[in-house]
Amino acid sequence: MQYTSLGNTGLNVSVAGLGCGGNSRLGLGTGGTDAQAVAVVQAALDMGVNFLDTAEAYGTEHVVGQAVAARRDKVVISSKCRIRMGAGLISGAEAVKALDNSLRLLKTDHVDVYHLHAVAPANYDHAMKELAPALLREKEKGKLRHLGITETGPNDPKQEMMARAVAEPPWEVVMLAYSMMNQGARRAILPTAKKRGVGTLLMFVVRNIFSRPDALKQAMADLAAAGEVPAELAKSDAPLSFLVHEGGASSLTDAAYRFARHEPGVDVVLFGTGRQEHLRANIESILRPPLPEADMQKLRDLFGTLVGVGLDLPDRVQAKAKA
Repeated sequence: MQYTSLGNTGLNVSVAGLGCGGNSRLGLGTGGTDAQAVAVVQAALDMGVNFLDTAEAYGTEHVVGQAVAARRDKVVISSKCRIRMGAGLISGAEAVKALDNSLRLLKTDHVDVYHLHAVAPANYDHAMKELAPALLREKEKGKLRHLGITETGPNDPKQEMMARAVAEPPWEVVMLAYSMMNQGARRAILPTAKKRGVGTLLMFVVRNIFSRPDALKQAMADLAAAGEVPAELAKSDAPLSFLVHEGGASSLTDAAYRFARHEPGVDVVLFGTGRQEHLRANIESILRPPLPEADMQKLRDLFGTLVGVGLDLPDRVQAKAKA
């Protein structure tokens, strides 16, 4: 495993971080048991992963708590609270209550990074004025070590909220969407984070667009029709096949992880899985060298100006929204 500093927090973290949400939710999202999910977390820890990212909304905090009980001091835990309850925004007191519940489920007296979860641009001022002050008071009590904020990629494709958050206190860590087809953060957000010492966690690095050929083909057809990518990409059954070659990537998933991992300003690349056999492959991709420069440049030339591509919500969230 390779390790790095998470911004200026002083936390030494694995560059590969286990995301405990997404479609898999450590396997709980596909019918797995708590015991199987615990085994996935522990297998990741055995492979050197020391950064675990969970959330109130994921329903996996209790699994993380069970998995790390015997080695809490060797693990960096990131969790989050929703900022909406029903139709309204939560109060500072409700944010503190959510933090306390997370600590109970995680079986710990503190969380290393605590985020406000999926903050939309319209709700950022509320996060700053009402929620952050309440949580900073809990930080003084030792309940959290660092305060963070995460964006809602599908609902904020231009990353307007994150552009504000990364440039000002009190946010010490941020979580943002970045991928081969969604490169906007490299122009301003990641450079600002690097300059200010804000820790960065990448999500949406691998989504359906890279793991499901039909999703990629449909996306290319839509983008070509809109004049955003060359027409020949829409005609190909494997439009990103140029990435897979001797000396290049072994698969699109491998390419996606390596593309994100080596972008300046990136600290941790999050990956999710519910199957132990996928752990090693994901980790190995994140630890591999950068893609060949010619492939990187082609990706920048083809997709560098795209906005909000490949930012699909987890399947369960999409299904709920359509219900």
